[in-house]
Amino acid sequence: MPSKLVKRGSIVVSVLLVVIAAAAAGGYVASEKVITAKVTVPVEQVAVPTDSLSIERGRHLATAISKCVDCHGQDFGGQLVMDAPPIGHIGGPNLTRGKGGIGAQLKDEDYVRAVRHAVARDGHKIPMMPSSEYNAMSTEDLGALIAFLKQVPPVDRASPPVEYGPVGRGLIAAGKLPMFTAEVIDHAKPAPASSPMPGPNATYGRYLANIGGCTGCHGPTLAGGRILQGPPDWPPAANLTPTGMKSYDEASFMKTLRTGVRPSGVALNPAMPWKMAGQMTDDEIRAVWEYLKSIPPREFGAR
Repeated sequence: MPSKLVKRGSIVVSVLLVVIAAAAAGGYVASEKVITAKVTVPVEQVAVPTDSLSIERGRHLATAISKCVDCHGQDFGGQLVMDAPPIGHIGGPNLTRGKGGIGAQLKDEDYVRAVRHAVARDGHKIPMMPSSEYNAMSTEDLGALIAFLKQVPPVDRASPPVEYGPVGRGLIAAGKLPMFTAEVIDHAKPAPASSPMPGPNATYGRYLANIGGCTGCHGPTLAGGRILQGPPDWPPAANLTPTGMKSYDEASFMKTLRTGVRPSGVALNPAMPWKMAGQMTDDEIRAVWEYLKSIPPREFGAR
């Protein structure tokens, strides 16, 4: 016959299980409310060119600068970006017109809504879409990017799933996992009509660094620290202010982006998309370097 102690222990365990189940259910409901909430954004008309020079500009933006390939794959057929079961499985969708892709469904304004605002054509927020950075892209460059995406070869591949694990849902419900940039973007802010004058200058470098996602990983001050948007196993981002770049000059900065190896001989972590950034032109890399030299020095992680 069970002792009173065993009975009491069983009651305690049962109560704890009920509490845990209730908390999990509450977290699911709260997170689902955040995940399924729709956002209405203004439909911006962007001229989409058809000439070969503009399409090539779009390809360069998608690969070397804004690095769309990092989430959507080199063939833009989609790929898994986050594979952390407790947090979730998040993938960049197949953007082509192939079987399983969404390219054939997208109108020009749908591309604008997704890139500029991180909002899907049905109004749902797009997870892990770095539109906080893309929001600064000029209308001219956005048109070129769309022109390129509309003509990429079709890829027959199902888009990766978007699934949230229990830990991810709990963090979303608590507002501790910034999964949706659509929640923080100023959707009414007008986009610049054109980019700054291209050239190896700090103004153009700032533009490239912003639409290239540097601030997304290294923070708004570029002082580095924990990457807020990204898989949990990503390492802290480096300090790109003059404080953290003392061992670099223009030549070594360019070499690091081209080779993935720091001046110290240590390889960059694979989380740093240097293979894409290294495809920028010499003048583009020089422009980013001039910009990094011009920003205030800050201690690591200062935001």
